[in-house]
Amino acid sequence: MVSNGDTAPRFTATVGTSDHESFDLEDRLGDGPVVLAFFPGAFTPPCTNEMVAFQERLDEFREAGARIIGVSADSPFSLGAFREEHGLEFELVSDMDREAIEAYELEIEIPDLGLHGIANRAVFVLGDDGTITYSWVADDPTNEPDYDDLLSAVDAA
Repeated sequence: MVSNGDTAPRFTATVGTSDHESFDLEDRLGDGPVVLAFFPGAFTPPCTNEMVAFQERLDEFREAGARIIGVSADSPFSLGAFREEHGLEFELVSDMDREAIEAYELEIEIPDLGLHGIANRAVFVLGDDGTITYSWVADDPTNEPDYDDLLSAVDAA
């Protein structure tokens, strides 16, 4: 699994908006820290709580110079609807082909819910050069990160 000090794996995907524009992580680097927040699935209670928490603290992250990017295996349509329903003002990226999920070694299965090949909940802070300066991976995908620790990591990046 990738961790602090590693070069963050680059990936391309689709942004979950009505335009379904393409996303390339490389294009988001070099203008302040990037917070990559992987989550299992849109519209589930824990994922909704996490993404809404990021939105509620978005001004703090922006003041620290950071850009937040949510990543899941959901379709661009689903992420667009999720973003709109919850008023999320940051990018949600559809990794349906699981390029990023596999590159970051976050793929999990929750067979009881019929979920296969989804992302475990994890957060990485990337510096301007794409080096991982902070990493957190949930022991249980229903857990959320410590947002104060994450903001401190963004400030340090």
